[in-house]
Amino acid sequence: MIKDVTDLEVYRLSLESLEKIYALANLLPQIHRRLRYQITEAAEKIPPQIAEGFGKKKSPREFCRFLSMALGSSDEVITHLREIEIVSKTFTRISKDNCTSLIAEYKVISKKLNRLLTAWQKFD
Repeated sequence: MIKDVTDLEVYRLSLESLEKIYALANLLPQIHRRLRYQITEAAEKIPPQIAEGFGKKKSPREFCRFLSMALGSSDEVITHLREIEIVSKTFTRISKDNCTSLIAEYKVISKKLNRLLTAWQKFD
């Protein structure tokens, strides 16, 4: 039974993946500081959006709205990771494999958010 937002696997995964995003973002050179800011900002939005939506779960429409925002943020992270893959061709301290692994993680997060969103839309 789900009693708390921490019982949601997608919430826990988004927090765990955030640590890896911080580590990767710190490897970006100063010339790509905007990309560093964008990826961390997008990744940081996901857990609070899930939590805020969970807090409003008595209103399925509100919960779905926050899940939808979290899904958009997750997809944004994937796009920024693809940009970092391009940067990794020039800056060898950034591992393309690390980017690929994180893309896979955020695809899982997006799929889980999408499934949760679809399930809750039935209650609306």
